[in-house]
Amino acid sequence: MKFSILLLIFFTDLCHVDASSDFRICAFNLHNFGESKSKKTSVMHTLTRIIARCDVTLLQEVRDRKERALPQLMELLNRYDSERRFQAVASRRLGRSDSYQEQYVFVYRTDTATVTGQYQSPDNRPGDVDAFAREPFVVRFRAPKTAIKEFVLIPQHTAPANTTKELDALYDVLQDVRKMWKTEDVMLLGDFNADCGYLAKKNREKLQLITDQNLHWLIADKTDTTVRASTSCSYDRIVVHGQRFANAVVPLSAKPFNFQMEYHLTEEQALEVSDHYPVEVLLKNAAPTLLPSCFGELTRETELKMFFFFFFWSSLVLQRLTW
Repeated sequence: MKFSILLLIFFTDLCHVDASSDFRICAFNLHNFGESKSKKTSVMHTLTRIIARCDVTLLQEVRDRKERALPQLMELLNRYDSERRFQAVASRRLGRSDSYQEQYVFVYRTDTATVTGQYQSPDNRPGDVDAFAREPFVVRFRAPKTAIKEFVLIPQHTAPANTTKELDALYDVLQDVRKMWKTEDVMLLGDFNADCGYLAKKNREKLQLITDQNLHWLIADKTDTTVRASTSCSYDRIVVHGQRFANAVVPLSAKPFNFQMEYHLTEEQALEVSDHYPVEVLLKNAAPTLLPSCFGELTRETELKMFFFFFFWSSLVLQRLTW
């Protein structure tokens, strides 16, 4: 028996099993992020610290027309922690006018997540063409160390004057994505403007995005996601589809990240970064493995078979040695 245990310890040491932390998904409205903001060293440092905390971050209000600000941010991220590498996948510029356009950008850690698909919603549903000011840019991620393994993120930054219509159309995008990619594991996230006069109570009761029992709103109403002390609005939200995804979330982990308090900034300094706090949620890790990671990603059934195989043969070896 002792020999069997020693053999398993040997394989564990040889292959190095890590106890990784929970997987963090964030959504952050950067409030007019472009060349002007990228020239502010302190602001870029704070943004780097915030984004480096997350495995995947949705960035909104990226207005980098000259394509300099985002590459600069990525360079800072990859210099910030030499053990982590970040990449980004971005939508095209979106907006109804040439004078004001935004991009959705997903920044992700390459050691914990990979992009397995992307889809730009065409916003051309019959009878409701051009429902969005900034139509969703949908991305599918694989994160093998999480309990959920693979999931889809649908971002949305609604136009405040059109919040109800856009959230109604967002439900249709969700159904399209579920059908197209044959998945139930979908998260919707971003600055929904779902509070403080932009989403009337009478309209809430009509929105399937709110009334559908399969959708779980993780950032609760009355949760302030704004930086200004004079406002208290739940603009930024995270919503997961299906009980399986809900079960894969660390309970009570969905919340705004108060970077002003965390980094000891004044309100004025924080507002230079953004007028929104990022919102975040943690995904549970995959179940602990019986075998070391050098065997690659295994199903639970295969893992159990291999475990008992090693145990059986190590016991036989022990018997032979003691004869």
